[in-house]
Amino acid sequence: MKYLKINILLLFILTSFQAFPKNELRLASPDGKLVFTFRLTTGSPVYEIVFKGDKLLNESKLGLAFKKDGSFAPNLSMGKPEFTEVNQSYELIVGKVKEVRDYHKQVIIPLAERSGAKRKINLVVRAFNDGLAFRYEIPEQENWESYELLEEESTFNINGNPVVRGIFWDNYTNSHEGFVHKVPYEEVKQDTLIDLPALFEFSNSTFMAITEANLRDYASLYLKKEGGKLRSQLSPLPSQTAIKVKATLPHRTPWRVIMIGDRIGGLIESNILANLNEPTRFEDVSWIKPGKTTFHWWNGDIIPDTSFAPGNNFETNKYYIDFAARNHIEYHAVIGYGGVPWYKSDAAMYSIVGEHTDVTETVPTIDIKKIADYAKGKGVGIHVWVHWKAIYPDLEKAFKQFNEWGINGMMVDFMNRDDQEMINIQEEILQKAAKYKLYIQFHGSNKPTGLSRTYPNEFTREAAYNYEYNKFSQKPITTAHDLNIAFTRLLAGPTDYHLGGFRAVPESEWKEHYTRPLMIGTRAHMLAMYVVMESYLGSLCDYPEAYEGEPGFKFLKAVPTVWDETVVPTAKIDEFVTVARRKGNSWYIGTLNNSKAKRVEVSLDFLPPGKYKAEIYADAPDVEQNPNNLEIYTLELTNSDKIILKLAPDGGNAIKLTKF
Repeated sequence: MKYLKINILLLFILTSFQAFPKNELRLASPDGKLVFTFRLTTGSPVYEIVFKGDKLLNESKLGLAFKKDGSFAPNLSMGKPEFTEVNQSYELIVGKVKEVRDYHKQVIIPLAERSGAKRKINLVVRAFNDGLAFRYEIPEQENWESYELLEEESTFNINGNPVVRGIFWDNYTNSHEGFVHKVPYEEVKQDTLIDLPALFEFSNSTFMAITEANLRDYASLYLKKEGGKLRSQLSPLPSQTAIKVKATLPHRTPWRVIMIGDRIGGLIESNILANLNEPTRFEDVSWIKPGKTTFHWWNGDIIPDTSFAPGNNFETNKYYIDFAARNHIEYHAVIGYGGVPWYKSDAAMYSIVGEHTDVTETVPTIDIKKIADYAKGKGVGIHVWVHWKAIYPDLEKAFKQFNEWGINGMMVDFMNRDDQEMINIQEEILQKAAKYKLYIQFHGSNKPTGLSRTYPNEFTREAAYNYEYNKFSQKPITTAHDLNIAFTRLLAGPTDYHLGGFRAVPESEWKEHYTRPLMIGTRAHMLAMYVVMESYLGSLCDYPEAYEGEPGFKFLKAVPTVWDETVVPTAKIDEFVTVARRKGNSWYIGTLNNSKAKRVEVSLDFLPPGKYKAEIYADAPDVEQNPNNLEIYTLELTNSDKIILKLAPDGGNAIKLTKF
């Protein structure tokens, strides 16, 4: 049921200013547990955040530093704040839930310079039960038409010495694919860029994550520790380092999001990023169909011994399309073969775009329309891999041709930047792709910021060190890393992680394999990844013969990629996580373990009343020697039951629950 209730709380406005000193105000979450306090000082606006009586952020400065007329922070006056309360629900087209409740209290704080240019900027703050967000809104005004921003001066003055989990960089040019570090806050190095989301675990079992939402026409946000405090750092525009954002008025920044909870699972469940984005303006969404896809680059372009030559040709793609059709896999990815893309290119490898590259022409050995027509006849969609420079700047020409060929979507790769120019290019790609009914999978890109609500043709993003590195790295992806991603990167949204490797080995036997890569996590761990890792375009990266006839493939064929409901019944940071997701009347439960064996109790009290048939895929008794072995069995369960999961080292558990 959809409903909308918006109250303008005039009485709250009056009582706020009677209760608190001049130039100070407070905003509490609907449940009252989270309190934001704001006040003006001579030097700048400042804020604090308290959760359940404990201070998480000490006095933290706010402001913006412009090239012209300097910093907007000192000597400000505050106009009359406007308080509102919003309680509404809406439906997502793609997401981890179908219906989202947006329940928050908001204040708009008008700020103006007392002298000089007398610029005006509004600080907008929203308090939810699961976090807080703020942004700067610059309205139209006399004598100020545009700006160049040198830096955003938002700070986060962490109270105490929480444990920090995040990825650290020494520059802004990266693919956001790195290992998550775990260090006490006091040991975070000065002047090191901290990627987002960053997670802070306080000693009182409170978890706080910092990230951003609704990143549009702006530079991506990082954090840097300076003088003991975290300060915003924006990715600079290309070919220089000073200017971060160029804009005309009116303009607004992305939301600076502080997710807060006393359960790490609560942060995974949160829909705060979706709530901070705008509804879609797409009138027709019938063509948006999330699903699973092949991705043969990962397995090394494997095909069986056949009478046809493998390569950039119809027969190689037909092999994967037939596999997808037999197993009701929604999409097949046309990539290329042996490092040569499917489109015309005079470059030596996938990662380079040549002077004469043209995505509207194919290599001589391939007929993309024939492939798309064949796939359509089999009930399979086609998406293609492209280097972003191969389609930009003439998106219209490329996407028009894709549409005429019958292509459904694309993986856009190798951006490796998140400055304002690249952020705008990505939004332009989403806009024009929608015109031609194409979905997008971003690789080599920045983290998601909730834009799947506004642009539901954005199915997933990479921005994570993932299983592709098992092809060529001397260090494997470990189960500890999987958990780190679940507790950090996953908080930002859909995570493309190159899933589906069905060749697990004990860690002592692991080595990099460019073809047929090996895995550390058990088969049950891999199945559970499809539930834990949110992605609206789930990948089956291995080759058909690696799956068909193998234990656990039945689960992969059934598991959805978008959900009606998501809950986290139990989780322990660094140790394990259990995520349960519902689609229709069926529930899927995935549990990931670290490298130590353990027993985990999972209560099923989140289930609606009724009886459920549970298909359980567990680590087999000999899994430490044979990590691909599964123990598969069924049980009849209700919401009054509890399941005891026996998790092997590097193991997991996957369950499908079907209501009788």
